Amino acid sequence: MDLQKQTAPAGSEFRASDAERDRIADILHDALAEGRITADEHAERVDGVLRAKTVGELEVFIRDLPAAHRQGPAPAPAPAPYRPTAGAIPMDPDDNVVAIFSGAVRKGRWRAGRRIHAYAIFGSVEIDLSEALFDHQQVVIKSFAVFGSVDIRVPENVSLRGMGGGVLGSFEVDTLDSGDPEAPVVYVDGWAVLGSVEARPRRGKFVADILDRVQRKVDKSLRKHLDH
Repeated sequence: MDLQKQTAPAGSEFRASDAERDRIADILHDALAEGRITADEHAERVDGVLRAKTVGELEVFIRDLPAAHRQGPAPAPAPAPYRPTAGAIPMDPDDNVVAIFSGAVRKGRWRAGRRIHAYAIFGSVEIDLSEALFDHQQVVIKSFAVFGSVDIRVPENVSLRGMGGGVLGSFEVDTLDSGDPEAPVVYVDGWAVLGSVEARPRRGKFVADILDRVQRKVDKSLRKHLDH
């Protein structure tokens, strides 16, 4: 039975949280203990739970189990706030990324501060958070592009918010909801004057510590099964 090829229920396209993965793993553990699924089926489904990205994909793995219908679908996750928490972000930047008639890049394994200022004046700035270390849950990127461009990329499993505008320019920020209340939230503010500011997720990239936490929970479920 190839559970990966089943269609997820309509209206379940929200990003899956750690709590929802943990709930599905517990249902699968109970189903194994009750003899409803075999050990091989349990291992296959738990592996799928770890790789699932949306609530709908998670529900596929328990659709044929009575517990799923008793509990009903998982509630929709609360969206991240559209503005940072008061007092959470300092007034002074932790990092300035400046490109004047040049290019400037922040990418790879680097620590993202709470406030980052990006200035592109007849130049280009690239800020890639897809492999960054998040020491803080809320990160603000103030972006100013004047005859230049600021290009921002974030991991898929963070929340992304934007507030800004363009003057004969383009300010485009994709709205992204993690669904995990502990996931980082990246706020992109600023202006594009005869230039562009763009922020969107980099597909296939995830905040590593969030994935590690999911793996630990799945491992805990497996250990609970082995000790049963």
